[in-house]
Amino acid sequence: MIRAHVLICGGTGCTSSNSPAIAKALEAELEAKGLQDEIKIVHTGCFGLCALGPIMIVYPEGIFYSRVKVEDVPEIVEEHLLKGRPVQRLVYSDPAKNAIVSGDITSLSETRFYKSQKRVALRNCGVIDPENIDEYIAMHGYEALGKALTEMTPDDVIKEILDSGLRGRGGGGFPTGRKWQFAKASVSDKKYVVCNADEGDPGAFMDRSVLEGDPHAVLEAMAIAGYAIGADEGYIYVRAEYPIAVARLQIAIKQAHEYGLLGKDIFGTGFNFDIKLRLGAGAFVCGEETALLTSIEGNRGEPRPRPPFPAVKGLFGQPTIINNVETFANVAQIILNGAKWFASMGTEKSKGTKIFALGGKITHTGLVEIPMGTTLRTIIEEIGGGCPNGKKFKAVQTGGPSGGCIPASLIDTPVDYDTLTAMGCMMGSGGMIVMDEDNCMVDIAKFFLGFIVDESCGKCTPCRIGTRRMLDILTRITEGKGQDGDIERLEELANTIKATALCGLGQTAPNPVLATIKFFRDEYEAHIYEKRCPAGHCKALARYTIDPEKCKGCSACSRKCPVNAISGVVKSPFVIDQNKCIKCGTCLETCKFGAISKK
Repeated sequence: MIRAHVLICGGTGCTSSNSPAIAKALEAELEAKGLQDEIKIVHTGCFGLCALGPIMIVYPEGIFYSRVKVEDVPEIVEEHLLKGRPVQRLVYSDPAKNAIVSGDITSLSETRFYKSQKRVALRNCGVIDPENIDEYIAMHGYEALGKALTEMTPDDVIKEILDSGLRGRGGGGFPTGRKWQFAKASVSDKKYVVCNADEGDPGAFMDRSVLEGDPHAVLEAMAIAGYAIGADEGYIYVRAEYPIAVARLQIAIKQAHEYGLLGKDIFGTGFNFDIKLRLGAGAFVCGEETALLTSIEGNRGEPRPRPPFPAVKGLFGQPTIINNVETFANVAQIILNGAKWFASMGTEKSKGTKIFALGGKITHTGLVEIPMGTTLRTIIEEIGGGCPNGKKFKAVQTGGPSGGCIPASLIDTPVDYDTLTAMGCMMGSGGMIVMDEDNCMVDIAKFFLGFIVDESCGKCTPCRIGTRRMLDILTRITEGKGQDGDIERLEELANTIKATALCGLGQTAPNPVLATIKFFRDEYEAHIYEKRCPAGHCKALARYTIDPEKCKGCSACSRKCPVNAISGVVKSPFVIDQNKCIKCGTCLETCKFGAISKK
């Protein structure tokens, strides 16, 4: 008889930290102790607290172990699973309470990381075995599909989604119900449902985590969408760089077929629906819906002019709805719990919750799901624990390369679609990269624009040439070659590209540049007119100096300098020849007295 379950995170983050080896060692140790029939190992998806991975939770006690290593396994088995004594040194200690917590949902919800969250799309991630359809069904899985097919008309389903206020979680925020309404109204013998799982923003892993932790939620929602618009076929377009997500989707589709939840005559209602996978090659532009459709059709991923919109003429020229993973992950819960339940969360125009991948200069990197309208302060300081090493929070980039930087002065900004758009930023798919005082905002803008230049499909001139020209200017500025009028040239190019680019990628590409100019114009001016990087980040503008009051004259820096740029007399202050200095930083690393600084 099973007396305990050991949940081990099997998401990409913990897998990269060796969780499969931990699971294998646990399996071997349990067998060696004769406990293999009493203890069940469950491979789950992401728990969210990625900074503490690999994570292990032992039930029924609900003990939450963090940063587990292979060498910890024998002690956990011997002390906890055999003798019933938790290994205290590995138990998660909540920094807000300075106390250990158990791993059950109630206890975790009281911790600093989880207490401001509301898990709807992530409800099953870290809770169930994503490769076992029975566990999904035990969590009310496929009940929404049954309800839709047996108790609701297609119009009823669409009305429920409309009334819920659910908006697309892929970036644009278009009302999901209206998109479904347009597709249902289109007359055709063949229609399609497409899931956009081509998550390409730097630092974003929201959709991947849902697919890895709860793949059936997406399959069920796609079938509901198919019933609503009159489609019998769906495609999930997922990037091949997500091997765990792909494998679990394949398993989930196979299991759903075996249970009669995909295929012919679902629930005996005469409704047919099937789902196929299509693997993307990692082109960022294929996150744009028309480029994605072109790729599924077997052609090079390039955007198409709109109109006609996909709801009228989409995949293979037929009416098609396209929603991303997170959007679909909310659908079944809306059908089960009702539109009013979902609309009770969030703000007037941004209903429900939103998942964010919290990364960058933040203490608790991970996956968070918060009600719309939650402030940046709550996300960054409370949930994320603020910037590490005592550094000051400077800005946060939302929306990836298509978004913009929000400065520390606006940390009390509520996170919702309209507020961010009004600031010149955007929600995007949910990447949230935190920056501290050491980040140069001009360099940040250059990084994101460089990403766009690399990923542009090149089909339209504004994106292909305009973004390249902007990148050239930013590169000059960070190299100390900025010129009077560069800021104005960047703004002119940015506004032209926004107005004339063919697709959403090109139209939003200038956002990081415009946002950093808006909020950090002084940094641009310091680079251009003072030939100085205020953050001390840009190597070409860096200046290493020696404080004569602190210098002990030990000559260590002089002896280490690869270009002999430092001179002086032993036991007297040394000096750096700025004309010879190559900005390598060796002197800063060598000095033991804090006499050398980088400005």
